[in-house]
Amino acid sequence: RPGSVRSFSTMEFFDRVAALADALAALGVARGDRVLVLCDTRPEWHMVDIAVLGLGAVNVPIYGTLTPEQVAYQVRDSGAAVAVAEDEAQMAKLLEVRAGCPGLRLLAQLEGERAAGVLDLESLMTAGAPGAGERFWERAAKVCEDDLATIVYTSGTTGEPKGVMLTHRNIATNAREALGRVDISSDELGLECLPLCHMIERIAGFMYMSLGASRAYCSVYHVGALMAEIRPAVFAAVPRLLEKVHAAVMAKAAAAPPLRRTLFQWALATGSEAARCRRAGQAPGVGLALRYRLADRLVLAKVRGALGGRLRAVFCGGAAVPLYVHDFFQAIGVPVQEAWGLTEPSPNITMNGPTPDTLRLGSVGRPFASYEMKVAEDGELLARGPSVFPGYWNKPERTAEVFDGEGFFATGDIGTIDADGFVFITDRKKDLIVTAGGKNIAPQPVESALKQSPLVESAVLIGEGRPFVVALLAPDLEAVAGWAREHGLDPADHRAAFAHPELAARYAEVVEGVNARLARFERIKDFRVLPRPFTVDGGELTPTMKVKRRVVAAAYADLIEEMYAKPGG
Repeated sequence: RPGSVRSFSTMEFFDRVAALADALAALGVARGDRVLVLCDTRPEWHMVDIAVLGLGAVNVPIYGTLTPEQVAYQVRDSGAAVAVAEDEAQMAKLLEVRAGCPGLRLLAQLEGERAAGVLDLESLMTAGAPGAGERFWERAAKVCEDDLATIVYTSGTTGEPKGVMLTHRNIATNAREALGRVDISSDELGLECLPLCHMIERIAGFMYMSLGASRAYCSVYHVGALMAEIRPAVFAAVPRLLEKVHAAVMAKAAAAPPLRRTLFQWALATGSEAARCRRAGQAPGVGLALRYRLADRLVLAKVRGALGGRLRAVFCGGAAVPLYVHDFFQAIGVPVQEAWGLTEPSPNITMNGPTPDTLRLGSVGRPFASYEMKVAEDGELLARGPSVFPGYWNKPERTAEVFDGEGFFATGDIGTIDADGFVFITDRKKDLIVTAGGKNIAPQPVESALKQSPLVESAVLIGEGRPFVVALLAPDLEAVAGWAREHGLDPADHRAAFAHPELAARYAEVVEGVNARLARFERIKDFRVLPRPFTVDGGELTPTMKVKRRVVAAAYADLIEEMYAKPGG
């Protein structure tokens, strides 16, 4: 945490795991029992996870941003017998809903003041008896590959969350194959900052452990402040995190004096040119090599320095990484290895990189060796392999819906596979817009283009069953404040900035610039700038930072109808 650093050796870490496993076993936790974990990214999350898995029990991780009602649904649906919370705030949710969750018999809390009847998790992890380590391995040896390891609830962007069942085989296969696609060593430091409920971070953690690599934990909310102090070599991310890094660097460069701004632009262009050579498997020519060394010394190394100075790779998944983000990180010498998948395949199906012959920008890489893939008649990508989940918890009908007659899982993504085996994602099947005129529009590429403007944090296209497409633009308030400052306005008064005709014109220019690259039927005919960005707390984003389109459309229905009600609409 900011201002606070703790460290554990591997043996200290394991001693806590073994002690906790002993304590849980003594409390009656047995094979197959579900243990719900409500905790931010920190070492104790993994201590609980490994203790639970070693007992043959099942970890049910949930996001700390969920409401008590959402927590109650996952407790009841999973049939959790035990729940572990990080602090008083998270435990309060469990205490509020406990009466309606009759199967929940044990509560444990890591830190803070505890209510009556709540166990002290720290004590359970530090009161180990002699022989705890041996007992841990004896129990763990009885766990089978096809035993259930975890139930991960989907974010619920389109309705009731589903509990994705993942076995030990699913997770172990995916982690092994991911290790074969990344270039990290045991002496490097991995950063864990995404919520550990997210399978991308969970797989990354298992990879670091299997290598014996050191790792640092911090909340995603603190990663911007702590990155330079932690100085990781690698970390896992979601695209929104990388977009924020890019936006922050570009905003700082834009505010620099003209000479420094020109130098930055030259250095970035030089870095991009050198990166293109590397992707093509070619060594830069003498002239480019000299220019790159100068650009790196004057600018690019300083950008990497702001990220700790040792960062050399980022693994990213959860959504499409915009090409401009790829270009930026390649230019500064930190390639992004994009993976594609979803929770159901544990989570990775494909990955780009790390070598030039396994990297193709615009694609999400090639499938892992254990997967078979095919494209359905409607363009949906289907996958089959040992990492694919056995089904949804308590939902056999929903399970049947996502598998075809040959056992291929329907990913929900529309895409293509080229002659070299690289997979290209067009859009989510459920997100495709079909206009009243029958035209199919993939919204994500257009939304990604809009977000290239520093003034736009998020964008949502609307047009399903409508005569034309309109857009809702969620602002980047830091960029808006910067614009206000440059124009002599109070940077804290966002309302005054939004009312200024010149800022409105800037947003119009963003939309016009994107429209110029679109087919006529794809073009945005009208748009509205929203008063604030989308947030998890506001309900517009999932905990993994994906936009809940239906929630946004419902919340701003009046604005949407206003755009379609205009003359000529």
